[in-house]
Amino acid sequence: MNPTKRIVSFLPSATEIACALGLQESLVGITHECDYPPEIKGKPVVVRNALPIEHMSQREIDAAVAERMGKGESLYQIDEELLQQLEPDLILTQDLCQVCAPSGNEVSQVLKMLPREPQVLWLTPKTLQEIDENIRQLGQATGRLTEALELIDSGRARLQNLAAMTEKVSYRPRVFCMEWLDPVYASGHWVPEMVRIAGGVDALGSEGADSARISWDDVLEWRPEVLVLMPCGFNLAQVVEQSAKLSDYPGWSELPAVRENRVYAVDANSYFARPGPRVVEGTELLAHLIHPELFSWPASVPAYHRFRHSLKEDIDYYWEGTAMVFTATYLRARGYCCESGCRHCPYGFSRPSPSTSRN
Repeated sequence: MNPTKRIVSFLPSATEIACALGLQESLVGITHECDYPPEIKGKPVVVRNALPIEHMSQREIDAAVAERMGKGESLYQIDEELLQQLEPDLILTQDLCQVCAPSGNEVSQVLKMLPREPQVLWLTPKTLQEIDENIRQLGQATGRLTEALELIDSGRARLQNLAAMTEKVSYRPRVFCMEWLDPVYASGHWVPEMVRIAGGVDALGSEGADSARISWDDVLEWRPEVLVLMPCGFNLAQVVEQSAKLSDYPGWSELPAVRENRVYAVDANSYFARPGPRVVEGTELLAHLIHPELFSWPASVPAYHRFRHSLKEDIDYYWEGTAMVFTATYLRARGYCCESGCRHCPYGFSRPSPSTSRN
């Protein structure tokens, strides 16, 4: 086994892989976006956003990113002084997407500032198989090859089991995975592959290729029966917030997915945007959203939010005086717990003083 290395991760997905291989203690530096697993909280942050995206709309982020990239400016700030102090033996980074993390020339320039040059592992997958290969490479570089192969085999077995079940479905719904909401981007890389395994068809996505900007007319023409909102870099609550104005798009209410209440916001960060072990769970989540009659999803895991085009009285809600009370049926279909102390909450959440909550 290789001696324990001091690892700095420039990627949330790399951080997740390292921890899945039992390397939490070897991680001495992470990015501001690294939030999983919870045990990494408090580790030194080496990389931060150059843009205040927390306070920006999707369109504002898109415009700001285009402007900085047009000027040749980085989207990330690397704390070079801290990086020198950490003295990493291994840096985990990528050269796939300039928006996802420091890449290419940025990393090369930083390496020149270090007293000794560390090993650099470039993780640039575009498919599920290449994600597995990255896991193997990291395992080999850190003396955790056995653990890496076990993780890969476990994930592949779950995906193969899923694919075997969806091969038998009589109908594959038209799916659209929206990787950015304004402007509209279709998904790429591993996401269309996940849709295929999950039993859907996303003709707007590009399997194994970059995500691409498309026109809203393309979406109207495709007429998706299942619409999944997964803007890259956003968690579930953020996706729900950013989705507020989608109903303003022309023809929105006529989409089959909207009419049938099959529009979902998902936790993109956890299950789709980061090429790590949890894409397996993301594929299982897609299978539930596409074929809920065949695949379940634990109510205790708040991974998605189901938008309702219209609520039905006595099914989704009832009136108690002037207060609208959501039913457990609606709250379960919504797919996540809002932690507001809803009276019929199926997720087990309760407040110390329920009298403060209307529903």
